[in-house]
Amino acid sequence: MTARTRRPGSGRGRGAALLLVLWLIVLLTALVGSFALVARVEHMQGQVLVRGLAADSAARAGLEYAIHRVGMTDPQLQWQPDGRPYAWQYQGAQLEIRIVDENGKVDLNQADATLLSELVRVLGSDRAEAAQLAAAIIDWRDLDSLTQPVGGAEDADYAAAGRAYGAKDADFESIAELEQVLGFTPALYARLAPHVTVHSGLPRPDPASASAAVLDALGMDGAAIVAQRGVDPLTGRPASGSGLVAPGLGGSGASRSGTYSIDSLARLADGRQSLLRAVVRADGYAGPATAYIALQWEEGASPR
Repeated sequence: MTARTRRPGSGRGRGAALLLVLWLIVLLTALVGSFALVARVEHMQGQVLVRGLAADSAARAGLEYAIHRVGMTDPQLQWQPDGRPYAWQYQGAQLEIRIVDENGKVDLNQADATLLSELVRVLGSDRAEAAQLAAAIIDWRDLDSLTQPVGGAEDADYAAAGRAYGAKDADFESIAELEQVLGFTPALYARLAPHVTVHSGLPRPDPASASAAVLDALGMDGAAIVAQRGVDPLTGRPASGSGLVAPGLGGSGASRSGTYSIDSLARLADGRQSLLRAVVRADGYAGPATAYIALQWEEGASPR
């Protein structure tokens, strides 16, 4: 028998082919793995988006439910617009809802310097700073170019501070304008914003729906009054209904403005949450074609 003769280089050729196949397998494995990773990431992103939308929808439902409950005529079912928290469940989400009548806030366009100064002081400023900031608010909205006796800020003061816009010399159109008033910092604005409005038109807020800080600024014991809201005066226990107000502060609905600040915080079972903060003009005040008109709307707001 004659031995088979091996061609020179044939072993190397088969080795190179095997190596190429192995590299192709590695490449395909990497491609399949990367596609699987991308698909998983996109799936997770989709889940996050869906859960976020679910939380947002629950918060929106909470706001609309609050408008429904605050408009009820039965005092045992009616929610009070005085800032107390109300719990509600919606499609597996736990909600905490707070409603404040804008009549219970200090109106930036109507309050005098004394009330404004007291509110700023109650919220943490010393008397001198509080008086200065209150005067700056008055100078922002008044029509003249005369600085308030205790200080304040007119055009020359803004120019000296490098602010070319000067005092507005007109009413506040939103509370956000406070950040443009000379002397106000973001921290000061954040403290003041929950307690002020441009919607009530009242020189003094209604104590029945005012916060503890506003009540203190009015010379009352804010903490004690707020603690009594929702408590049955006969038993001293939380009332089964929602329609009670603190003794001596008037009826629950007679002075309502129909314009409310509503915070609706929704928490899902997986821990995701969404906060909707809005100012709405509700019910018959909004007109026959809609349940409410949104005057301010902030989704994904930060809790105060």
